Amino acid sequence: MKKIIEELKAVPATCISDAMQGFNHFNTAIKPLKEEYVICGQAVTVKVPAGDNMLVIQAMKQGKPGDILVVDAEGSEYRSFAGDFVIGLAKTLGFSGVVADGTVRDILSIKEMNFPVFCLGTTLACSKKIGMGAINIPISCGGVIVNPGDVIVGDANGVVAIPQENIEQVLTAAKLKMKKDQDRAERILGNREAALQYIEKLVPEK
Repeated sequence: MKKIIEELKAVPATCISDAMQGFNHFNTAIKPLKEEYVICGQAVTVKVPAGDNMLVIQAMKQGKPGDILVVDAEGSEYRSFAGDFVIGLAKTLGFSGVVADGTVRDILSIKEMNFPVFCLGTTLACSKKIGMGAINIPISCGGVIVNPGDVIVGDANGVVAIPQENIEQVLTAAKLKMKKDQDRAERILGNREAALQYIEKLVPEK
């Protein structure tokens, strides 16, 4: 799996989307706090009630370096699922990113960490610590079912989940799509005649 993940890191999320026929996209409202963030790793999943983050912290014990913490926070935007200290814990423990259907606070200090966080945005209100929820179960995040161990890929374009059982097939198809895109761009872009021929072939005049 480690080798596959390393190969996937070199593939744009758009090509992975194409390889999966557009399925398993997270809600587009889930965005990186910085456009340059890129993530790729296996999911450690956690489901918490809106505004409660005790199990978000506990779930970090289940991960290994390089994993992605994926949080189903029920789409809550009023109370955060994490602030800078909790995100700092994830970075310290070696996670390669956090994706959540929820909001963070302390956004400036989180950005200073240069640690990839993909979420719904920011809020002022802190989390409660009641301790309800579950860890490493199938969850819904951004409208997508994510199972523990699924591979999460994200960049400025969005986030997509790859089921473990399809990972090799998706990698092969995504690499092929990336090469086709690169070949097409090299052949056509910057060449007016080639561009006109491509357009005519795609949309012939009646």
